[in-house]
Amino acid sequence: MSARAGAGASSNYFSGLLLVARQSTAQLVRSPSHSRRAEAARRSARHGLLLSAGVAALVIALMYALDATEIGWMPPRGTASLWPIRILTDFGKSAYVLWLLFAMLVVVALVASRLRGTSRSLLLGLGTRLQFVFFAVLVPVLTGELIKWMVGRGRPFVGGEANAFNFAHFAGTEAYASFPSGHAITAAALAFAVAALWPPARIAMIVYAVLIALSRLVLLAHHPSDVVAGALLGVVGAMAVRYWFAARRLGFAIRRDGTIVPLPGPSLGHFKRVAREAAAP
Repeated sequence: MSARAGAGASSNYFSGLLLVARQSTAQLVRSPSHSRRAEAARRSARHGLLLSAGVAALVIALMYALDATEIGWMPPRGTASLWPIRILTDFGKSAYVLWLLFAMLVVVALVASRLRGTSRSLLLGLGTRLQFVFFAVLVPVLTGELIKWMVGRGRPFVGGEANAFNFAHFAGTEAYASFPSGHAITAAALAFAVAALWPPARIAMIVYAVLIALSRLVLLAHHPSDVVAGALLGVVGAMAVRYWFAARRLGFAIRRDGTIVPLPGPSLGHFKRVAREAAAP
């Protein structure tokens, strides 16, 4: 192959990569086009408000009835035998989850730029679903960081005594960043997003989210009300992102009653074929 041919192939590849990136961004910010988006908006808002009202009442009840008591039930902070729990809890760390999803998106873009036809369309369809999961986690996580800063609730180990009402608003420190739990936000949002796209995974994702939430309590990183509030924010935030995608016909369809359902995705056989084609010379 001549140097000129090689440069041309490289130029075409990077042009294709830029095209994929541009199209992926454009589809997210285009005007909503689904004819049933109003019904979906009403249904999502109704469910979100009912869920928020119920969980908010539970959060308040936990603050008064359980948060201070629960601290005494947990092993002392720093207990050496808790190392498996410390490993487990990292699976709910927002930075790890978001960077992994971002890396997967980059891989999809790099491979899709080499493909053409049906294989390219299938892989870009996967990319759209990964975009949804990424933003379904990112949006509530960023919202949670703002709330943490505003509320400034002390973690269970701050203050030297069991006090569920230890606040330092706008403190901006890690010690006063207990409400809501960032790990619970991440785990709940990820669980909702994955289950929304692939319903058979619902039980496994619920178990994952519950384990992450419990790990935060055992490690005395959060009060029970913190993890419940975090889970609520994660689910509601992911619901909002799901509506955004559905209104633009991305990964989801809207039924006549406003129910949002996942669009059929490529099968495992399709992706095996795409992988073979991508690896071919």
